[in-house]
Amino acid sequence: MSKLILTRLSERIVSAVWDGNAVISLNLSGREPQALVGDIYIGRVKNLAKNISAAFIEIAGGQICYCNLSQKQKMLKPGDEFPVQVIREAVKTKDAVVSRELNLPGKYIVLAENGGLVSVSSKILKKKRREELQALASPHCEGQAGFILRTNSEDAEDTEILREIRELLALWHDIREKAAYRTCFSKLYGGIPEYLKQIQDLPSKELTEIVTDQRDLFQEAETYLAAQQSEDAGKLRFYEDPLLALPKLYSLETVWERALQKRVWLKSGGYLVIEPTEALTVIDVNTGKYDGHKNREETFFKINREAAKEIAFQLRLRNLSGIIIVDFIDMESEDHRNLLMQELGELLRKDPIKAVLVEMTKLHLVEITRKKVCKPIYEQ
Repeated sequence: MSKLILTRLSERIVSAVWDGNAVISLNLSGREPQALVGDIYIGRVKNLAKNISAAFIEIAGGQICYCNLSQKQKMLKPGDEFPVQVIREAVKTKDAVVSRELNLPGKYIVLAENGGLVSVSSKILKKKRREELQALASPHCEGQAGFILRTNSEDAEDTEILREIRELLALWHDIREKAAYRTCFSKLYGGIPEYLKQIQDLPSKELTEIVTDQRDLFQEAETYLAAQQSEDAGKLRFYEDPLLALPKLYSLETVWERALQKRVWLKSGGYLVIEPTEALTVIDVNTGKYDGHKNREETFFKINREAAKEIAFQLRLRNLSGIIIVDFIDMESEDHRNLLMQELGELLRKDPIKAVLVEMTKLHLVEITRKKVCKPIYEQ
């Protein structure tokens, strides 16, 4: 069961997920004004990079964005105008990324311009339910508009899913109609802020409470829930306690500071070193306080198992994504290596964001990939 905490620290909006024992996810809103992921604008082609099948698109505020082009889109020329959607924020030296294929997310489904196809979240494992969801959504595809059934749809009532399909189709038609007569750089649709997106993304059956001590955030969450997620509206609560501030109650400043530290200590005496780079994240597992007097192989196996659990936790807490390389303590036993990979795979499957255990290389380095949804903590 999860509780979503919305508050402010150092003038930033903080959204944190509490699982009853600890903060397991943390997000901070940026101060700089910029396009949000999900925003849809009428963009203009600034220039083309044909050698990499890409275009650079200008949107509102003069912001230049990267757009990957498919075979059908390569006939573009500078000055062309069309709707684009921000799918990734600008990061350091990299431009924001936009797409010509629009996606409109809901609690249970995503309307996607994918050629009228229907797909079901890989996290829904029951074959019968997958088939039911496929059959439920398929008749409602229109032209390029198809649907992705999210994990939340597994336990949702069919009537709720159908209601959301109708709402998203109406919104999609409205956006496409407005695009025909709006001027260049106009904003056609606004993606919801990250702290509200957390409400949308958390499974209803797990979300027990949404609590905030900020009046403006309470009102925004109340408005969003009334319009989009009425089934969760009763979970919203305003926190008032003059003796203990909400960030102090959940030690959010401490969690924030620890999520920025490179070294993470384990109870066994070992520790992790987490090093994000431009291309990937490297996690090194170290023996730490191991003194060499105990059974070496068993001790290394114990530290590695504890490290696997902590790594799965840290990936979510820090919002780490892309390629993650883990250098576990080397073990001689192949059985131990197989068991470690099995346990790590099970831990990653519990992550609400898609995380895949790729392989253990010949050098015994473990490769993980995790879908990028928002900026990692160190960039936020």
